[in-house]
Amino acid sequence: MSDERDTRHEDGDDTAAVARPSGKRSARRSRAASSSATNVATIDRPTSQVKADKKKSGKAGGAGNPFKRLTKFLKEVIAELRKVIWPNRKQMVTYTSVVLVFVIFMIAFISGLDLGFIKGVNWLFG
Repeated sequence: MSDERDTRHEDGDDTAAVARPSGKRSARRSRAASSSATNVATIDRPTSQVKADKKKSGKAGGAGNPFKRLTKFLKEVIAELRKVIWPNRKQMVTYTSVVLVFVIFMIAFISGLDLGFIKGVNWLFG
């Protein structure tokens, strides 16, 4: 029994199979496996080489032309925005009205509590 779905073309081509993540696998297991593999790799190497690798990876992210970094950042932002599933008009109206009703309810509730506390303090202390 497999959690992954594959799609096959009518001509029987199995190379076009697409494996989709099911969301059922634990991320904790994959992180633990990757971290233990990293720890084993660093144990086998000398300490000076590990320090040199850390220095190289640290300099790569911060150095460089600021305009190149800005354009790279903007390209990544645009790429992420393309992945977003934008709501249609009906969904936006529904979401907006739910938020507005909730905000109005909370304003009325907190105003009622405030008014009640004011009345109570005035009654208690005169």
